[in-house]
Amino acid sequence: MKGLGVLFTATLMAASLLTTAATAQQQESVSQETNANSLIQVVRNATARFRDVRAAERAGYQLIFGCVSGPDSGAMGLHYLNGTLLQNGIIDAQQPTIVIYEPMPDGRLKLTGADYLVLADTWNKAHPDGPPQLMGQLFQYFDAPNRFGLPAFYTLHVWAWKENPNGAFVNWHPHVSCKLYTPPQSNR
Repeated sequence: MKGLGVLFTATLMAASLLTTAATAQQQESVSQETNANSLIQVVRNATARFRDVRAAERAGYQLIFGCVSGPDSGAMGLHYLNGTLLQNGIIDAQQPTIVIYEPMPDGRLKLTGADYLVLADTWNKAHPDGPPQLMGQLFQYFDAPNRFGLPAFYTLHVWAWKENPNGAFVNWHPHVSCKLYTPPQSNR
């Protein structure tokens, strides 16, 4: 009978430990989701004034790369970069390095999100402890050479204005297209 009591007590303790571990895991998951939703809201608030691309241009953002698309992953869209923000190497949720647009059938550009980009050398010199994070979201590293012609960099896309079924922080959006993009005419 004593052996059954010990077994019962051990079983209760194991169940209690498993419940505690599951609860901690659930709390961490909720915390991560809260941070993700918070970051999306911060980006929406910070970029709402850029729904009209002319406002972004007045704020120092300029089109780079044309319209970025992937062979089978959808697209990123049109990247408007603020060179001053890139050069300072500071990551600030209130000031995205890049605002992202998608060309629409009527010729206008629709704001879809933001991209926080920092050059790897700049970041690594100031922060040798690891890659950047923004409100719990880890940046992705792009080595050089790369298709953008940039030195190695870290980037974090935030699809704040167009929900991405693959996640709010992935690079490619399957429902963004560059098909309607018409490059600006050069003055020859």
